[in-house]
Amino acid sequence: MTQEVVTTKSLPAVAWRPVGLVAAIQLVVLTALSGRYGFHRDELYFVAAGKHLDWGYTDQPPITPALAWLSTSIFGETPFGLRVVATLAAVATIIVIAYVARELGGNSTVQWVSAAVAALGPFVVAVSHMLSTTTIDMLIWTLLGLFVLRLLRTGDGRWWLAIGAVIGAGMANKWLILVLVFGLAVGVLVFGPRAVLRTWWLAAGVAVTLVLVAPIMVWQAANDFPMLTVASGISEDDGAENRILFIPMQLVYPTPVGAAVWIAGLLRLWRDPSLRWARALAMSYPVVCIVLLIAGGKPYYSVPLLLLLIPAGVQPVLNWLTTTSRRAVVGVFAAIGVVLAVITGLPVLPPSGLNGPVLAINKEQGEQVGWPELTANVARAWTQIPEAQRATSVIFTSNYGQAGAIEHYGPGFALPQPHSGHMSYWDWGPPSDSMTGAVLVVGGQPMQSSLMAGCRIVAENDNGIGLDNEEKDTPITLCDRTTAPWSVIWPQLRRFY
Repeated sequence: MTQEVVTTKSLPAVAWRPVGLVAAIQLVVLTALSGRYGFHRDELYFVAAGKHLDWGYTDQPPITPALAWLSTSIFGETPFGLRVVATLAAVATIIVIAYVARELGGNSTVQWVSAAVAALGPFVVAVSHMLSTTTIDMLIWTLLGLFVLRLLRTGDGRWWLAIGAVIGAGMANKWLILVLVFGLAVGVLVFGPRAVLRTWWLAAGVAVTLVLVAPIMVWQAANDFPMLTVASGISEDDGAENRILFIPMQLVYPTPVGAAVWIAGLLRLWRDPSLRWARALAMSYPVVCIVLLIAGGKPYYSVPLLLLLIPAGVQPVLNWLTTTSRRAVVGVFAAIGVVLAVITGLPVLPPSGLNGPVLAINKEQGEQVGWPELTANVARAWTQIPEAQRATSVIFTSNYGQAGAIEHYGPGFALPQPHSGHMSYWDWGPPSDSMTGAVLVVGGQPMQSSLMAGCRIVAENDNGIGLDNEEKDTPITLCDRTTAPWSVIWPQLRRFY
């Protein structure tokens, strides 16, 4: 009887005007600021990976590099051109959040407030500004949540096809989507409505997923599943820190006001009889958190699920804001949260002003500054190689950010294509064995005496503004030669993290 009532329930109208206004403001702000600072190190890597389109990469599936290639091909290989697709994904995400609010019975006010609260969280602001796998994952998680809620509310098994397609797209972007699938599956098994599992449409949805992920899994299998090696390295290196920060960051990422809203949403899904059909969503959150804590996953991995809880909590919070004093207190906290989100997530400060609290809160801001300067410093070191030897000399970098920067900016300094053993740069191959000249090494790897001979540090990177980012004071080392052909030493140069 409960399922029948839910199925026939009419939903409120879509609040196109207020939600559209929130989306338009987000679009304008992100577009206006998308060209400030510069590429993030990951973005430089995505641009490079997009020039080597494949069904997989050492550390990721193909969707984000493919989107990077598409966006830069249409809009230009600039930060602005690359980030068009990130901006569109962010706008789509908050529109989906408004639809989630409607799915839970939210009226026009609840829909646009849900969209606004989601859009203004520091995490959402930060990942919306630049293209990353997390930017796309955020949209995919919210889409999956919306489609699952539609399935649970209506009982219409045909939604399994859409769910299967979204899971397949998620697997093509980041395998983290499986954690959400597991959490939702546990929720449905425990709280139902389990009737949605007793249909052949479920098998059809699974088939859709398998078809979409088949070429990706074939690529990973053919390359010994390098993504699993990368994931284990992240857990081993950062697992303890991630576990310590996990719970506090669930409150920080959405701002205190946003945290109050998602907590209210979690409690409402547990307690409200009219939303009993959606209780699986509430169950999924603790399940996802437990999995991530065990695995040592990064605290932000669960944030897209918090976005799905926000629409459930808006109405209770609005009901609570019945007095002027309460509205004033919340208004102050909201204003502070918005200011912090903008300052720490968007490039509004001059780059020299990022040192200190901003980088402490969001170090990714600093990773968007200094790449042209790094390339210029490498170019100056390159001139120390006699001109007659440069045709057989090599630039080798320790990480993909350095390699991506030199690949992008290097032609302006007459630098050759760089090489690196980091992530998929290793897959793209070593220099030719005919490259027997000097090796200019950017960063600290490789400094093994058995691989390089006659090495001395000739410079340290200076970004010109004293910004304390990851590449500050990076050593630039000039080696006379390798001790064996590149094809021989290349396997020893691979780095997964």
